[in-house]
Amino acid sequence: MIPVSRSVLKKEPVGFDEKCRKKGAGWLARNPKATRKAKRPKDFWSPFRPALAEAFTDRCAYSAMYEPNGTVDHFKPVNTDESLAYEWSNYRYVTGWINSSKNKRPKVLDAFQVKAGWFEVLLPSLQLVAIKANIPPRLHALVDRTLNDLHLVDDERIVRLRREWLRMYEDQEINLEGLRKKAPLIAAAIEKRDAVA
Repeated sequence: MIPVSRSVLKKEPVGFDEKCRKKGAGWLARNPKATRKAKRPKDFWSPFRPALAEAFTDRCAYSAMYEPNGTVDHFKPVNTDESLAYEWSNYRYVTGWINSSKNKRPKVLDAFQVKAGWFEVLLPSLQLVAIKANIPPRLHALVDRTLNDLHLVDDERIVRLRREWLRMYEDQEINLEGLRKKAPLIAAAIEKRDAVA
């Protein structure tokens, strides 16, 4: 995870209020407490996924890597607070399988809470670790839960992605500046490794 500024969601996309928030409010009014009956709210948010991806610079809020086919994550799940189902400020751009993992365990660290230096990728293992000395103690348990529940440490799916970004850099298919934009934690790991070498 890397810091994401809340300002990325300050500007709602054109038409969001009319086509998502208001339509969604109408759906919720016609289907009171539907989410408590395990009924998913009608999806009016997907047409705004490209704008969400752009707001997150096409990077997953949790893996901090380029994600061309991400999903709309409701940070506060609709089954716990359906009033936020159609709120732009509640959306995060996320890799699909990570979003599915989060749906099973909704209490995770918000990318908007993360500060620089909280996480790093280790080389050569490509594991993600939390730098606890840089993280407020009150968040340690939440950080651990997030890393475990979202499989961010060393799950094969995410390690394969990290390995591919590293390979692309080492095979000179992408330069360090490009890697900083697509997979900033991998770029930082390379810079740290090369500074020691």
